[in-house]
Amino acid sequence: MTSSDAGLRTFAGLRRIVARLRSTDGCPWDKVQTHESLRPYLLEESSEVLSALDSADPSRLQEELGDLLFQVLIHIQIAQEQREFRLADVIESIGAKLVRRHPHVFGDAIAETPEAVVEQWDDLKRSERGDNSALTGIPEALPALAYAQSLQARASRAGFAFDSVDQAWQALEEELEELRRAETAEERTEELGDTVFALANLARWYEVESEDALRSTCRGFSRRFQRMEALAAGRNLDLRSLPTEEKLALWEEAKAGANP
Repeated sequence: MTSSDAGLRTFAGLRRIVARLRSTDGCPWDKVQTHESLRPYLLEESSEVLSALDSADPSRLQEELGDLLFQVLIHIQIAQEQREFRLADVIESIGAKLVRRHPHVFGDAIAETPEAVVEQWDDLKRSERGDNSALTGIPEALPALAYAQSLQARASRAGFAFDSVDQAWQALEEELEELRRAETAEERTEELGDTVFALANLARWYEVESEDALRSTCRGFSRRFQRMEALAAGRNLDLRSLPTEEKLALWEEAKAGANP
């Protein structure tokens, strides 16, 4: 198979490539992978898709979605080899779930707002799993900030939430004060966690995705810091030995010249 093969533009062709990579005469790396060994790559490729979405670059998004699709297909290939399940089972499972969880589209239920759809989805998920907890199904492997906000959103929909954003602010201020008073490493760890959790709750009140907000800030910091490094190098300055005032002046200069 070459890059000119028409099969490269088909799903069946891609499946054949993945199967060949896993075959006895395939790729030494691919054919020794397991569900467990692929875990970090699945997380990495998911993060790359998020980064591509942030870049608003369709060609980059296309590429990263392809990388993520490969992760899905190699897991399916491994499962098929071990006689666990096949691609058809995965397709049937998600198709049935989508129909089942959208009774307002495929049945007689009524859900006229996005919020009503989410509430209905959560209720159906709990019913299917036989678990009455509003927190059922939130994956603990989520990034910590996203996990915190998901927990709070579910708890809020279940009726456990502050009555106003002012109460959320008060809770954050109380946690900050407790963090200031923490004396041991164990206390600081606990209080810092409580503070970040309270901050994520405040983000929910402002309808801001805390994970996205922090990611955006990190990207901005990275751009500005690298520009500051370039400014320092261009002037033969050693950042590590500069007085704090000069470092801050360089930072402000880099901030003024960096892309938004």
